[in-house]
Amino acid sequence: MILSWTKENSPTWDADKRRVFGEAELAATGLDRPADGAPLADEWWRVTGQDGAVAGYGWLDSEWGDAQITFVVDRDRRGTGIGAFIVGQLEREAAARGLNYIYNVVPAGHPDAGWMTNWLMAQGFTPGTGDLRRRVTA
Repeated sequence: MILSWTKENSPTWDADKRRVFGEAELAATGLDRPADGAPLADEWWRVTGQDGAVAGYGWLDSEWGDAQITFVVDRDRRGTGIGAFIVGQLEREAAARGLNYIYNVVPAGHPDAGWMTNWLMAQGFTPGTGDLRRRVTA
């Protein structure tokens, strides 16, 4: 599978994000649904497949030498390695900025918080204080 990683220079809430982010995905990421065309905070990247369709998103918020990351994979493409691809790319972005850790906070409203926590731990994240973190090595 060939995936493309593209930075969104001025990220906004658009049709592709509306398609990928259903109510469960918003709850899983802790986002409130923005208004159409609203600017989005932090740094965003989109992942597209060979067909050119958006397969997922990743975003990073750097603070105090670390980076909080969040990501979502299109529900029709889950289980194909795209989540691991996004986390790896976000780690490379953090490394390029000289950051120490990437971390994720699984929101209380996540529809399957236990599964997400286990998935992140399988990706090398360890429990921190209210988050799961992985040392940047890329």
